[in-house]
Amino acid sequence: MHSTTLPHERLSITHGPRSGLTISVALHSTALGPALGGARLWRYPSWVDAVDDSLRLAAGMTMKNAAAGLAHGGGKSVIHLPPGRTLDAEERRDAMLDLGDAVEALDGRYRTAEDVGTTAEDMAVVSERTAHVSGLPADRGGVGEPSEATAAGVHAAITATLETVLGTPLVAGHRATISGLGQVGGRLARRLAVEGARLIVTDVDPRKRALAEEIGASWIEPGDEHLVETDLFVPCGVGGALNARVIGQLRCRAVVGAANNQLATRADALALEERGILWAPDFVANAGGVIYLAMASEPGADTAAIEQRVSAIGRTVQAVYRDAAATGVTTLVAAERLAMSRIDAATGALAAV
Repeated sequence: MHSTTLPHERLSITHGPRSGLTISVALHSTALGPALGGARLWRYPSWVDAVDDSLRLAAGMTMKNAAAGLAHGGGKSVIHLPPGRTLDAEERRDAMLDLGDAVEALDGRYRTAEDVGTTAEDMAVVSERTAHVSGLPADRGGVGEPSEATAAGVHAAITATLETVLGTPLVAGHRATISGLGQVGGRLARRLAVEGARLIVTDVDPRKRALAEEIGASWIEPGDEHLVETDLFVPCGVGGALNARVIGQLRCRAVVGAANNQLATRADALALEERGILWAPDFVANAGGVIYLAMASEPGADTAAIEQRVSAIGRTVQAVYRDAAATGVTTLVAAERLAMSRIDAATGALAAV
């Protein structure tokens, strides 16, 4: 059974009394513990699309948290921003207060954090209505945003992948094409540049070209990055970038990135395999951020232990590769199998009590 067949436990849809916005909170699984997943503020054609996205994203968080070995299930909250609607500072605050109430109503079964469209400062507002929130700003007594840990985890996945396909974990001299230079992609680019990688980078924001010049990377116009011959293609932008057209044109040995939901469809995992391109499942490779939020929020958090856990993403990625090769399945199926084995074990233990 994979995340696509494991049923959701709960879906809460509320109309924010302050903001007037529709807020969807989806709980996919709490078999491993309280659900943990970020809060997304995003523009959708309709509130139904926002609800659908919350359900899909919550299932993805179940896989991510389980594959990372965390004592957390999967959940996600989405605030629907209607087309043409913008929020001023007061309206944004109202939306976060409404989100806090929606989270609090779940009595600790779900813990939220920042995600696409939200910030650590937003989470500070959410915390005025609920204690079930992670990633508050450091100056508010929180652990801050998790981008550095996410980038570190993707880096571990990259070195593990290089060792698998090229026989060495060293990035020096190898080519990597990074698509998306946001909070995570930018950090990753800087680190790989320092280590001597030959970088080609792009972003939909032309201002990011300054980073390319700063670190000595080549710039390519967005939309053409998958056409470049490279060792690694590193998607760090929007989801769904790996579709049939792009996969057919890729000229790389492997794909490892920070973007969520990289595959446009499940069939694209097989398409990558058939082209001989090794893919690091996104929910394994980009789990550093959620590992950081889960562990750093615990009393007596140990920085060294967190760093070791994030670094272990590399070993997990290699275990997925070995299982996929040994059993003749895609890396997607192997990663889902790893996650579900942990969920099934927890479910069995609960049933035995």
